[in-house]
Amino acid sequence: MEQAGTVRDVTDVAAAVRVAVGMLVRKLRQIPSEGELTLAETSALSRLDRGGPATSSDMAKQDRISPQSMGATLAVLEQRGLVSRDRDPADGRRIVLSITGAGRQVVNDRRSARTARIAAALRGGFTPAELDQLMTAAPLLERLAEKL
Repeated sequence: MEQAGTVRDVTDVAAAVRVAVGMLVRKLRQIPSEGELTLAETSALSRLDRGGPATSSDMAKQDRISPQSMGATLAVLEQRGLVSRDRDPADGRRIVLSITGAGRQVVNDRRSARTARIAAALRGGFTPAELDQLMTAAPLLERLAEKL
C-alpha cells in the first residue's frame, strides 16, 4: 500500500523529469547535422543501428506507427543508401532491413555532434559534484525510458 504522500511525490518527480527531458530533447533537435533526417528517419535508422536487422512490420510495431508509414520512411532511407534490404536467411519469404556503413556514419555523426554540444554545456558551468549527480542519474533515466 502506498503512503499518502507517495503519489504526489511521484507525480512531482514525473513532471520535473518530463519538463527537463523535454527541454533537453528540443535543444538537441536544434543541433544541425549534415544531410538532415526527419524524426521518423532518425528513429528508424537508430533502431537498426542499436537492434540490428529487422523487418519493416516489426519496426512499425516498435515505433507504434502504421506499416505504410514505416515503409515510406525506409524507402527514403534506402534511396539515400542508408539502409539495405535482404532476404531473411531463416525465412527467404521475409525481407529484413539493415543499416549500411553510410547509415552508421550518419548515426555516429549525429550522436557525436550532440555529445559534443552537451559536453561543452557541461564544461561551461557544472561543478564536479553536479557532474557526478548527472552520471548517477543517467542509468535511472535509461531505465525509465525502457519502462515507458
